[in-house]
Amino acid sequence: MSAIKVVDYDPAWPGLFEEEKSRIVGLIGDMVDEIHHVGSTSVVGLCAKPKIDIDAVLCSDARVVEAVERVKALADFTFHGDPYGDGMWTFTSGHGSYGTRLYLCGPENPTHVKRMLFRDWLRTHPEDAAEYAALKRKLATETNGDWKFYTGGKSDFVAKIVRLASA
Repeated sequence: MSAIKVVDYDPAWPGLFEEEKSRIVGLIGDMVDEIHHVGSTSVVGLCAKPKIDIDAVLCSDARVVEAVERVKALADFTFHGDPYGDGMWTFTSGHGSYGTRLYLCGPENPTHVKRMLFRDWLRTHPEDAAEYAALKRKLATETNGDWKFYTGGKSDFVAKIVRLASA
């Protein structure tokens, strides 16, 4: 197992998101309602794995299959299906030491809604963002490359923030 790499915030991340967003619009823009930069790279100052997480919300659930097929046709994306059964169709691509994780979902997808609540809370609550950063760094050093342990170790914190943001 390779180590989980959490790096300091990189001011290049918003620009990388914009580049990927343009590429996605060029590919499936006619089916997309919104494209959001989510995950830790979307919070200024927050350490993160150097992957740009993007949620592309389609204008209708009926467009999911067609959108997935179009993105699958793009050579440098790897398709991972709907790994958690939550309607978030997942693709990854790499660009040097960076990468992109693209999620396609229908409108009002509960996982997408939670991601937006979490992101927006951390953007406006620096003390919680700092606590999250410390937790991520601790988990990255303790997990020995075990992604389930790393992700699972963040779940209580994430759930707490989503509850606060939803209140």
